[in-house]
Amino acid sequence: MLGKGLQSSHHPLSRPRSLWSAFHIDPILLALLLLLIGGGLVVLYSGADRNIEVVKAQGIRMGIALVVMLVFAQLDPAVFRRWAPWLYLAGLAGLVAVLLAGVGAKGAQRWLAIPGLPRFQPSELMKLVVPMMAAWYLSRHFLPPSLSRVGVSLLIVLAPMAMIILQPDLGTSLLVGTAGLFVVFFAGMSWRLIAAFVAMVSVAAPLMWFFVMRDYQKQRVLTLLDPQSDPLGAGWNIIQSKTAIGSGGVDGKGWLQGTQSHLEFLPESHTDFIVAVLAEEFGFIGMLVLMAVYLLIILRCLYIAATAQDSFSRLLAGALTMTFFIYIFVNVGMVSGLLPVVGVPLPLVSYGGTSSVTLMAAFGVLMSIHTHRRMISA
Repeated sequence: MLGKGLQSSHHPLSRPRSLWSAFHIDPILLALLLLLIGGGLVVLYSGADRNIEVVKAQGIRMGIALVVMLVFAQLDPAVFRRWAPWLYLAGLAGLVAVLLAGVGAKGAQRWLAIPGLPRFQPSELMKLVVPMMAAWYLSRHFLPPSLSRVGVSLLIVLAPMAMIILQPDLGTSLLVGTAGLFVVFFAGMSWRLIAAFVAMVSVAAPLMWFFVMRDYQKQRVLTLLDPQSDPLGAGWNIIQSKTAIGSGGVDGKGWLQGTQSHLEFLPESHTDFIVAVLAEEFGFIGMLVLMAVYLLIILRCLYIAATAQDSFSRLLAGALTMTFFIYIFVNVGMVSGLLPVVGVPLPLVSYGGTSSVTLMAAFGVLMSIHTHRRMISA
């Protein structure tokens, strides 16, 4: 009896749970996210030309996003697996509703306005739902997937992508597609299939240019190749952004001392181009600090993906992590003139609500995967 009592007292399941475990929070990831959000609000104050109301509004949005993250963290990964097909169908229905009766601005029709509810963008939810659905489908079969299952997975990804492109919203469609394709890649897609897919994309690129891309989207590509062709028009954003980044030097001009943003040369300085504000005021050192925080977040998320206990969780965690990386890569690339301007915000730093809530929901899923792991006794 005594031996049994001693044995049970050392069983992993009998250990007292910490406060973090009780609320299914990963403290390392939470600390890094709070550091990023806090630093983002400091930069936003300058990018918004010292408009404290903008900072307050962003703080409220981030507070809501943190609550969403905590709610998602409480749910067992089995809940996401069980609801994935239904969430995917609901997301497709939302995209169809946007095409039929959506509201828009600046020539784009991307939002739904339901009486009694705030206006929302269904395509943002698909950044989370599409990889969830792809992970659900692939994890139900033996891995690596067969050619036919890869084909079905690609259809799962391409269907919402096509509807988002029609809104039109090329940036969001690429992020949604990337999230889903990472799931297929992590499932063990052979290099032969990857090469075939790259070849298909290469063949489809000219067709997209002539039959899919709109005039303003083509102009963005042409501006990337030669921004000086229209320095006061289409090339203005890139030229001013690169000027702001270059003028920051090693240690920057100082907080609130940026000339490009405060003299209104830099467009969208508190949204898509906020990284140029940071580079001008905090210089190369400030950019290194920002990239270091992002890198630590990505490494922590990759650790969570690597230690996940089932195929669904590993595929989903890996895809969400790499989607976060693509956010950073695309935004910094377009602001520095290496990629076309596609309207992708700098994650958890740029002003905006919907994308921040979606990203924090994804981090909540990652925390759920990490904190709901079943303890296995030796």
